[in-house]
Amino acid sequence: MKNNPVVWFEIYVENMERARAFYEATLDVTLEMMQPPTDEISKEANMEMWSFPGPKDNETAMITPGASGMLVKMEGFRPGAGGTLVYFGCEECGATAARAVKNGGRTVSEKMSIGEYGFIALVHDTEGNMIGLHSMQ
Repeated sequence: MKNNPVVWFEIYVENMERARAFYEATLDVTLEMMQPPTDEISKEANMEMWSFPGPKDNETAMITPGASGMLVKMEGFRPGAGGTLVYFGCEECGATAARAVKNGGRTVSEKMSIGEYGFIALVHDTEGNMIGLHSMQ
């Protein structure tokens, strides 16, 4: 196994426009539209995908810290709590959590210390997914 065992994540959404606006405004990033792997999957699953910024090829993604991922709208896959928890790195997680609330999210857990590993906050996005925010300050 390489240094980073997580190489990809997908956050399932019901309303792509709302979810995309939330993540772009909260994390101060621009998501990029991605083409589904095949036309059959796209038509069959009514699939729409928007990628977070990150390395563009698998070789780089395998050796670079962090993981790339995307928002996915696809029939049969629902958003919600209880699944995998994705943590997004940020400058100051309290400020990012406040932006999440300003953009339609909800606070689950205010900024808290995790000792020498920095700070975390937990929020729900506009689709009901819980996400983590991590910072060293």
